[in-house]
Amino acid sequence: MFKPNSVIIYVKDANISANFYTKILGRPPIETYPGFAVFLLNDNFVLGIQEAAEITPKAPNHYGGFELSFSDVTKNDVDEIYAAWKKLDVKIELEPQMLEFGYTFVGNDPDGHRLRVCATDTSNFE
Repeated sequence: MFKPNSVIIYVKDANISANFYTKILGRPPIETYPGFAVFLLNDNFVLGIQEAAEITPKAPNHYGGFELSFSDVTKNDVDEIYAAWKKLDVKIELEPQMLEFGYTFVGNDPDGHRLRVCATDTSNFE
């Protein structure tokens, strides 16, 4: 059975977005082409960054309406990543807090895509 192994987000400028994701992920893309970059998120899943003006078929006028979730983290990781992203001037939409599904915060990439960092294992929270 097949299963998803990548997500591609549409951006205005692939170079700006590739630099942003290099900073927040702490590693460069594994592949780059004009208007496109690929980041390995784990052994089986990649993030593609594609300039919206270059995609075939043509991208819709609105993009940025989804959330990329990083949820394989602990509560301490959430706080550490939040602090690191603040130093990188990532726009923060939601400060770290406990919600019914876990301890989380939300930032935005340069094109407004939401990036959620969330510790969902609440069994060891204070």
